[in-house]
Amino acid sequence: MSKVEGNLKLLQLVYAGVLADAAAQFAAEGVLEKVTERKKAEQERTGVIMARQMGITCPEEVFTRLAEVFNCANWTIEPRPEGFCVQTNTCMLYALAKKMNSPSPCRLYCLNPMEGMVKGLSPDCGFKVEETLWNGQSCRVIVTKES
Repeated sequence: MSKVEGNLKLLQLVYAGVLADAAAQFAAEGVLEKVTERKKAEQERTGVIMARQMGITCPEEVFTRLAEVFNCANWTIEPRPEGFCVQTNTCMLYALAKKMNSPSPCRLYCLNPMEGMVKGLSPDCGFKVEETLWNGQSCRVIVTKES
């Protein structure tokens, strides 16, 4: 591994740790739910902008591009007639939050931003979280495409 690759991996780890810590701090102050709701509304308004800034052009790329950049989860995409299912059994943010005894950061920092980008790119898409690693065996999301 080159020095640049090592530095990138370190930055990804530190970033995930900062997010897990922020969720813990919000929870300690009793504002985690309020912040999550406020950020969700913001992410719904800015999803298409976030996607374009990252070079994302379709809903499937939301999962693959974020995995490339943040190296947090290894999503698999299963096409379905109505859209697709994405699933992962690993997540760096989840693992760090659990180790830090933090509350779940899943909605605040992962699922809500992804939903904002998916719906920003395709406003009629559905986005259903079936399970998260926080409370299950995997993180699984169903995205239904507009008809």
